[in-house]
Amino acid sequence: MNRTRQQFLAFHAEHPEVYWRLRALAFQYRRRGFDRVGIATLFEVLRYERDMQGVRDAKGFRLNNNYKAHYARMLMVNNPELDGIFETRNMRAEQVAA
Repeated sequence: MNRTRQQFLAFHAEHPEVYWRLRALAFQYRRRGFDRVGIATLFEVLRYERDMQGVRDAKGFRLNNNYKAHYARMLMVNNPELDGIFETRNMRAEQVAA
């Protein structure tokens, strides 16, 4: 398992709320009739929401761009209704977190 993948899994374990909010946003897009949405769009919405809510994490919470592909794949694997909503490319270490 590569280093980025390990870091992603550690981040996901510490901040499961990120997954759940990205999931909710993806389903909002799906309900509105969108077949596709960029995971980057959802990341920026999440960042905006956290900033506007004044959310600051004592541990220095940062939504790392390197995690986008991992979240996109995880969301599509765990939620068949979202299959294909994100465009994905091959990753070096093509391992999917379920």
